[in-house]
Amino acid sequence: MDSGIGQKKRIVAGVDRYCVVEPLFEGCRVILSYRGETYSPAYVQGISGAAFRIAGICPCAPTCSYMMEPQDLLELLGYEAEPLAIYGEGPDPDVHLYEVLARVKDEVRAGRPVLFWNAFTNCEWDVVCGFDDEGKQLVGRGSYVGHDEYALADEARTLTAVARVLIGAILIGEKRGTFDAREAEVAALKEAVRHAHSTSNKDKLCGDQWVMLEGLLCYDRWVSDFEADPPKVTNLGDFYCLGVYRSTHQAAADFARELVPKYPAAREHLERAAEQFAAEAKGLNECFEVVFPDGQLTEEADPARNARAVDLLSQARECYAGGIDAVERALRQIDKQF
Repeated sequence: MDSGIGQKKRIVAGVDRYCVVEPLFEGCRVILSYRGETYSPAYVQGISGAAFRIAGICPCAPTCSYMMEPQDLLELLGYEAEPLAIYGEGPDPDVHLYEVLARVKDEVRAGRPVLFWNAFTNCEWDVVCGFDDEGKQLVGRGSYVGHDEYALADEARTLTAVARVLIGAILIGEKRGTFDAREAEVAALKEAVRHAHSTSNKDKLCGDQWVMLEGLLCYDRWVSDFEADPPKVTNLGDFYCLGVYRSTHQAAADFARELVPKYPAAREHLERAAEQFAAEAKGLNECFEVVFPDGQLTEEADPARNARAVDLLSQARECYAGGIDAVERALRQIDKQF
């Protein structure tokens, strides 16, 4: 449904809100749901791999640790995807921005929402489903804005956002291919196990430089950070990662439940995985509420909160490990089933 009139202002009505706090793939789901697809938020988080990831801990981790890119997910689901870069080859990104915006607005005029980087949030793929040339604004959705009413932001916001990472947009074209659900589901489960047991950068932990860790190694360092003396001051990495992972790992539980009817031989293990990931998400959610009681960053260390965070994160870590173990067992049964 298109409620816009004319060329200067156009808004595509009825575009779903984000149901998962996640920077890379939920926007794809939002747009495809408008295009008629019925994939659940949890299913998209699952097959993209986002449901099972934990990295960092740092503010960039949820966008820097991934199984695939958003355009890969779109192509996996059978859609054409055209990335448009803002930075281009010239010295002036402003010129490229307005070239990209022209293409984005053409898509909106045609009733097709577009993925746009940093349109409303920071370092996330947002959904642009409208524009106002007179107000020089974009209209749409983001993972933590535009839930009830559409978000509004300056159309050049991506050039001045907190993190000036000039990526651009992704236009979603026609559906040309077919989606092999079983292959995608099994691949996602296998990657979940690999990621959880990743030893990437483990050999660099004795050095002075901070390194990105993934899976269980990441959890272990996160717990040790809160055990540190002098006490740790919580930072944007803790705030953002807790906000994302408590949402995506709940999606992991729901994804595992969706797979149960498809893989009856693995029912017991998939149900166990769902229980474990749900318990993990609950622990992460409680940890967020403990260390950020007002939903805001704090400026001073709080030893009592840190001690509680150690307990909650340790419990979440064990649930995550239990969920991954159940996934690994489920994969063995799936292999036998097929």
